[in-house]
Amino acid sequence: MLTSSRHRKSFRDAGERIFQQESDAQPGIISLLAARTPTAVRDIPLEKIVPNPSQPRMTWHEDTLAELGASIREHGVLQPILVRPAGEEYEIIAGERRWRASRLAGKETIPAIVERFDDATALEIALIENLQREDLSPLDEAVIYKKMTGELGYSIRNLATKLGKDKGYVENRLRLASAPDDVRDMVGQRYDTLSAAYELMKLDNKRRRQALAKQIIAGKLTLLHLHDRVERILHPGAKSAKPEPAIPPLRDDALIVATRKLNDALADLARIIGEDGHGTIAEGDRQNLAKFLTISRARLDNLVARLRSGARA
Repeated sequence: MLTSSRHRKSFRDAGERIFQQESDAQPGIISLLAARTPTAVRDIPLEKIVPNPSQPRMTWHEDTLAELGASIREHGVLQPILVRPAGEEYEIIAGERRWRASRLAGKETIPAIVERFDDATALEIALIENLQREDLSPLDEAVIYKKMTGELGYSIRNLATKLGKDKGYVENRLRLASAPDDVRDMVGQRYDTLSAAYELMKLDNKRRRQALAKQIIAGKLTLLHLHDRVERILHPGAKSAKPEPAIPPLRDDALIVATRKLNDALADLARIIGEDGHGTIAEGDRQNLAKFLTISRARLDNLVARLRSGARA
């Protein structure tokens, strides 16, 4: 086993560097690390380290991984990973991305903290560490929430409080974790289709779901139109929804494109907000969205006034 004197730091100091990012979940990890006996940072051969079989992260962005590899090639690994003994090897608890990037960089060893965490503690650290990643996909986030409620015994309310999220936000992510494969594939291809995913999950007919998902991925179906299609499938005898206000005819191509985008955006907002004002919006976003729409209305009124003033000139 290789050891470097320059890497000898206390367990607490190393833990604070590993989880340095600001996060509501950070104190939970630091408390787990700080309560243990100080442990030195070691240089461990990459070949003796294995990934965590319960790793909650499913997607790895190759471009950002390559960028991290280039940084490690030049500067080395600045934050040690966290591992636990697994026979003659070491299992990663936190830091698999740094381990993967180090292999890309052609490194032979990586600085690591070795600790004997039990399965539950190791899983909790791995889950919370992944939640701090800026590039975490909605699907990975959903799987993490499911593991935290299913395997670690968190209630939805406690989990929401721990993460600083709205309870409805956590509930929606848990729904996504149990979504059909075709819906999950759609979200995997386009992260901006989450609201559409919740609409598609209302359908049991796989063939119809897949057909609608293809149109959404191709950008051929707005959220409002999707909602109408889903409602017609679920309630074929019901009266059709009120049509969208027609866009007056325009000649300029740029104006046509801009007004269509604005109309689609307003339709999507109307669907998300819902007729009763509840919709699928997290509590923390309601007031800010109301302020934004008020500002937007003022800007639109200003544009209308300028257009009418120009017409009279």
